Amino acid sequence: MVTESKRWMETSDVIPMFPTLVWKLQIEADLRDALAARIVAALAEMRRELPPLAHGRGWQSAQDLHRRDELRELVSCVERGATSVLRFLRIGDEPVEITACWATVLAPGAAHKLHSHPNNFLSGVYYLRTQPGADTISFHDPRRQTSVIRPPVVELTAENTDQVVLQVRNGMLLLFPSYLEHSVDANASDDERISLSFNLMFSSFTERLSKPLW
Repeated sequence: MVTESKRWMETSDVIPMFPTLVWKLQIEADLRDALAARIVAALAEMRRELPPLAHGRGWQSAQDLHRRDELRELVSCVERGATSVLRFLRIGDEPVEITACWATVLAPGAAHKLHSHPNNFLSGVYYLRTQPGADTISFHDPRRQTSVIRPPVVELTAENTDQVVLQVRNGMLLLFPSYLEHSVDANASDDERISLSFNLMFSSFTERLSKPLW
C-alpha cells in the first residue's frame, strides 16, 4: 500500500556566505587602443637588448611601471576601479596605493604557475594582448579544506567547482582579493600574450606595519 508523503517543510532558502569576488571592468575602446600603443611600445624598448623569448619562456618587467608616464592613464583607471571596489565592500576612506605594477609576457607554450600576492589587499591584471588560445585566467578555491573530500558531481557549477576559468580580452581590467590564488595555462596561440599586473594596499599598512610581498 502506497501512502502519500506528508508535507515536512514550510520554507527553504540558500544563504550565500563569505563570497570571493572578482570585479571585471572593460576599458572604453579608444582608451584601450591608445594605452596598448603606448605601453606595448614602452615594453618593446625595455626588451630591446634582450633576445626573443624562446618557446615556453616568459618575461617580467621591473615592478615599478606605475611610476612611468606611459602608464599614467592606466594607473588612473586602476585607482578609480579600486575606489569602486572599496565602496562596494563598504570600506571607509582609508587611503590605498599601488604597491607594484609589472608586465608579464608569455611566449607560445609559456604558463604562469599558481600563486597569490601576500601583504596586499587587492590585486589585478590588465590585458594588453590576448588571442584565442591565450585568453584565460584560472582562479582557485581559497578554502583549502574543501579538497579533503571530492565527491563526483553530475554538473560543474559555481557552487561545487574548485576552479573557475575566466575568459579575458584586450582592454579588460580584473580586480580581486590578493589572497585569491590564480594561474595561467600555457599559451596555446602563435603570438605573445601580454598583461600588466598590479597590487594595492592600504597606505597606513605599508608605512607602519609590513611591506607588501609579491
